[in-house]
Amino acid sequence: MAMSKDEFLKTSGLKVTVLELWIEQEWLLPERTPSGLSFSEIDVARARLIGELQSGIGANEAGIDVILHLMDQLHGMRRALAELRREMQRPKD
Repeated sequence: MAMSKDEFLKTSGLKVTVLELWIEQEWLLPERTPSGLSFSEIDVARARLIGELQSGIGANEAGIDVILHLMDQLHGMRRALAELRREMQRPKD
């Protein structure tokens, strides 16, 4: 479900300044639409993760950059593996 910036702020509990900083740092990558930014449930989950990394384990900005980068790589590899499995299961002509 897509949500507006205001809906995202309400759902995530972030302040506008924090959201803008996280977007600038590319920790959150909302879709840019003609009507403004559009956020998903994945963005909400990622914002909660970032908050937990900061407050729960005390990760600094550089640490969060590394953690998010590694998570993105892992998810990309999982998607690629799933696609490869689908291709291998597809009947050959």
